[in-house]
Amino acid sequence: MKITIIGTGYVGLVTGACLAELGNDVFCLDLDAGKIATLNGGGVPIHEPGLDDIVARNRAAGRLHFSTDVAAAVAHGTLQFIAVGTPPDEDGSADLQYVLAAARNIGRYMNEFKVIVDKSTVPVGTAERVAAAVQAELDARGVDARFSVTSNPEFLKEGAALEDFMRPDRIVIGCHATPEGERARELLKTLYAPFNRNRERTHWMDVRSAEFTKYAANAMLATRISFMNELANLADKVGVDIEAVRHGIGSDPRIGHSFLYAGCGYGGSCFPKDVQALARTAQGHGQELLILRAVEAVNDRQKRVLGAKVAQRYGADLGGRHFAVWGLAFKPNTDDMREAPARALLAELLQRGASVAVYDPVAMDEARRVLALDLPAAQLARVGYAASAMDALAGADALIIVTEWKTFRSPDFERIKAQLKEPVIFDGRNLFEPADMAEAGIEYHGIGRSILTRA
Repeated sequence: MKITIIGTGYVGLVTGACLAELGNDVFCLDLDAGKIATLNGGGVPIHEPGLDDIVARNRAAGRLHFSTDVAAAVAHGTLQFIAVGTPPDEDGSADLQYVLAAARNIGRYMNEFKVIVDKSTVPVGTAERVAAAVQAELDARGVDARFSVTSNPEFLKEGAALEDFMRPDRIVIGCHATPEGERARELLKTLYAPFNRNRERTHWMDVRSAEFTKYAANAMLATRISFMNELANLADKVGVDIEAVRHGIGSDPRIGHSFLYAGCGYGGSCFPKDVQALARTAQGHGQELLILRAVEAVNDRQKRVLGAKVAQRYGADLGGRHFAVWGLAFKPNTDDMREAPARALLAELLQRGASVAVYDPVAMDEARRVLALDLPAAQLARVGYAASAMDALAGADALIIVTEWKTFRSPDFERIKAQLKEPVIFDGRNLFEPADMAEAGIEYHGIGRSILTRA
């Protein structure tokens, strides 16, 4: 099938590459000429394991194309996937300017039937706005071309996006109950047939329900995380091990084990903005989503828990103190630092007068960029970028772990002790067992592990 992907960001590029891998002829459009030049030059502008290989393979096979030519993009695919960004607006609602601009471009150039697929995460009612934008352009041109706007939200986890796309646990598609909507349904059924060979993974529904499903899913996952983080903070005060609690409640099949890990808060491009956007949608309809407001508040507070533990241990004034920080990306296997807990931690440590040496396996370049935006020059001068995890430890008062990269899970603890001024670890992801740390002679501060082990 001939497919157009509008937007070569995280969702668009993964979607386009994976659909090309299935044998489709995919045209990826982006108005950022620099990004298109990078892709046509063999580069990939985002970090996602395996993505560079799949892009290179399908470019070489002639199934994956990148261009800034809007007219050519609209002409190419009967299926037009809109996969542009929907950043939060000032009031927390989703900013649809790029989605609607893509819709207008489709209407400006289309001359035959098109299925317009909203792949971006968009609020309920966006399909109607997209349809109106397309129709307005067609009317202005006097063109009578049929189309259908559908919703096909993505459920990709950064760091595992290729696996999620190629082996999805569900495919959500919303179509209209019209002749054009039925035609769209048949085309999308054909497109996704390879994913349904073993069992039916597609959930068909109306368009508004599909739009809502994406927000509901992310809101539920964010709620689980904040719920466990709030319990972890209480566990620290009442002498409870949150890891034991996690196993105890996760064994209940009604609850399950996923997204029950206590830590230093969630970040990234999805959960924070989607929780805000859903809450804003509710406000627009006269309803307050009290649970989601609490989820946001708990997460904002949780990002400061590590800093509070450091201040409790060393005092509010951290002038003259130096800390090693492992992990900057909001999660492993990505260089994404949007809303990353590390940013909140570094801001607090530096504001209290400390200096830091930071290390992340892939996010160092992105860290330099975002920290230059976050921090005043005087604080930025106290940030050192280490060449390795062990290099970051040299002369530090303590090690602080923020991101659960696999490479951090089994370090040489004797080397860590030798590099640090004192053997102290603040573990924002509970990578290690307190008893093991005590045996190793390391003072250990986890999240919700109740008894702080000291050498």
